[in-house]
Amino acid sequence: MNAAITAYLTSLQVGRPQLLHHGSKEVLSGIFKLASEEAHHVGFLGIEGDGQGDTVHHGGPDKAICAYFVNRYPYWSERFGRTLHNGAFGENFSLSDWTEEQLCIGDIVEVGDVVLQVSQPRQPCFKLGLRNEWPELPALAQQTGYTGFYFRVLQEGIVKAGDMVMIRERHGAKFTIAAANHVMYKEKSNKRAIESLLDVDALAASWRDQLTARLNKLS
Repeated sequence: MNAAITAYLTSLQVGRPQLLHHGSKEVLSGIFKLASEEAHHVGFLGIEGDGQGDTVHHGGPDKAICAYFVNRYPYWSERFGRTLHNGAFGENFSLSDWTEEQLCIGDIVEVGDVVLQVSQPRQPCFKLGLRNEWPELPALAQQTGYTGFYFRVLQEGIVKAGDMVMIRERHGAKFTIAAANHVMYKEKSNKRAIESLLDVDALAASWRDQLTARLNKLS
């Protein structure tokens, strides 16, 4: 879990929802985002110039900013046989240095004059596969745990690509994003593991609801 105190916002991506073809249907999604060199205002509900198509499963205070780790892209590029660049996972923030094994649910970071808190791992859906023309990618992301994650915003402000990202406060539970993914996808019947994750007060409501429902079925 040891991580450098600082990383960098290697790139920042924003995008408005657009229609995607999914079989015989069209779905609205904001997963296609473009890199921006401009400074952007970050509010409690997200980044200026960004948007989501499915506001039931995406967006909101607990999912204000989607982040992914630059260090994961070489793995995916090698596995896919095609280079995947920053933004391929539809993330707003592409972060250097860290991975899911090093950031924890509830960790507080600063970037620019914005203060953020890790709220939950990302749960990749089929649109990630559409984005990259790789239908198996969402399931592979879950299997590997290389999902990325979401931030909630504690203090609004301005960010831009190249800003330093600094860990301001470690959450006491020390429950990594990787460990949370392990509980969600590989410890589905482990009541003790589920209860431990639910004990993390900073865990997002959507994950709390899913895990509570699962725990109730196991009781």
